[in-house]
Amino acid sequence: MSAAHLVAVTLACACAAGAVFGIGYTVLAGALIGRFFERAVSEPSEFVPVTIVKPLHGNEWALLDNLSSFCRQDYPGPVQFLFGVHDSADPALQTVDELRRLYPEAHITVVADARLYGPNRKISNILNMLPQAQHDVFVFADSDVSVEPDYLRNVIGELQKPGVGLVTCAYRGQPDPGFWPRLSAKATNYQFLPGVVTGLALGLARPCFGQTIAMRRDTLEKIGGLTPFVRHLAEDHAIGEAVRMTGEKVAIPPFTISHACVEASAAQLIAHELRWSRTIRRIDPLGHLGSALIHPFAFALLALVFSGGGWWAWSLALAAMCARLALKLLSDRALKQAHRDLWLLPLWDIVSFAIFVASFCSSRVIWRGFSFNVDGDGLLSAAQDE
Repeated sequence: MSAAHLVAVTLACACAAGAVFGIGYTVLAGALIGRFFERAVSEPSEFVPVTIVKPLHGNEWALLDNLSSFCRQDYPGPVQFLFGVHDSADPALQTVDELRRLYPEAHITVVADARLYGPNRKISNILNMLPQAQHDVFVFADSDVSVEPDYLRNVIGELQKPGVGLVTCAYRGQPDPGFWPRLSAKATNYQFLPGVVTGLALGLARPCFGQTIAMRRDTLEKIGGLTPFVRHLAEDHAIGEAVRMTGEKVAIPPFTISHACVEASAAQLIAHELRWSRTIRRIDPLGHLGSALIHPFAFALLALVFSGGGWWAWSLALAAMCARLALKLLSDRALKQAHRDLWLLPLWDIVSFAIFVASFCSSRVIWRGFSFNVDGDGLLSAAQDE
């Protein structure tokens, strides 16, 4: 046996092992995702006053619909809507004006303040907004999120459970019109979300998502406010860890909110996914390495290439694809959404595996047009031109 042939056989066996373990993970994720959403949601013991904090940046697609979903909450307690921008000429403020017209009874406060405290502009925006918050329960929610009418009461119900200091929400992808947003939604719905559910079930995940972070004012004060997070790229993860360090729990209720997938081109989609993947690699290197298991189809295709097309490799690729399709169907059923775009799944599996491999090549990320390096603590620093 030649050296080249020996290398090919070794690589084929290694990739086949990756595919087999990945198929096992995929089957497990499919079994767990339905169980996660079958749990009962929590009702509030009292409808406490809430300030919903929403940093804005630009006039995003469906921004008015997203913001309106928060104004349609079935929540009888007082709610303040606190919006913030860095630039008083930000076009997002036109949407806020329209929101005022549509919901004249809504208590809306707007802050326009250009001050920056670090490279994380979102946290700087929120720091400028918080002095105007009138209530002692905060719900921080991204601008590209839409929610159901029972969202706020369920979040507050969860926050009122004993020992809970923060509530965050899992999310599904809601694609904007176009091909690339639909492809982006596959990453959220059939890789990210099953991974979160499986990680929680096995006790391996400690997530906190910026799409929703609900906490009391006293919990925020315990972690030193938001100033410590102005250099974090994944500030949501860092906030969750800080709350856990105080001895309080981070809760994830059994429902999802919708997160807009807005990437309008291949370049935007790859840049977004690469930023996310490199961020996870820096803050959770072992977890990121373990996420290789979400790519059984790609490993099976590599085994097929290195083996020279043996029947076992074809069978493995078919099994991997069937497992991934089954996970998609089970996820769709758990999320109560239609089965669509089955043909996009293998395409995205190949693209996402390439992004996973590329995430090990650099720690540089592009965020809102700025280039940063991310260190081992997930902290941002301006990237120097090479």
